[in-house]
Amino acid sequence: MLKDLLSNWPLLQQIRTGADGTGPEAMSEHTRDLRPKTVGAQVARSVCPYCGVGCGQLAFHKDGKLISIEGDPESPISRGHLCPKGADSFELVTHPRREMKVKYRRPYSRVWEHLDLEQAMDMVADRLWKSRDTTFTETKDGRAVMQTKAIGHLGGATLDIEENYLIKKLFTAGLGMVCISNQARI
Repeated sequence: MLKDLLSNWPLLQQIRTGADGTGPEAMSEHTRDLRPKTVGAQVARSVCPYCGVGCGQLAFHKDGKLISIEGDPESPISRGHLCPKGADSFELVTHPRREMKVKYRRPYSRVWEHLDLEQAMDMVADRLWKSRDTTFTETKDGRAVMQTKAIGHLGGATLDIEENYLIKKLFTAGLGMVCISNQARI
């Protein structure tokens, strides 16, 4: 029994075969049977949500559960490489302390409360429209300007070109905003 145990020991196999220790002789029975965690998983191609460069990602999922996010080697942009933020995309989605509810802190309050998404969106829309309404300038020095400088927008540019186009049109033509930046930021 001891002889069988020792004969399977990778170091002795390496000495016996004269191999360099980088091939099968370096494997134990346990390591020989190991398989990647992505075996049997379905893959969805995606794009990293961070800076807007558009690095390709592979999202591996099994039984309706996300199991890994890795760089896409077929991506012409990143060729399978991800920056530290992109490499942590899996944690962004699966971290147990990720906030899943809207939190709101009323003026002068010291506590956060949870709001329904619908209520929070209505509050944002109401405040945006009130700010625009009270600060909108139609003319300046006898010329039509149709603008507000009281509202600004800073975007991350991770959307596709069509969505960025619509955002620009909504904010400038629709709301009259002039303070808009929708560029990649790192």
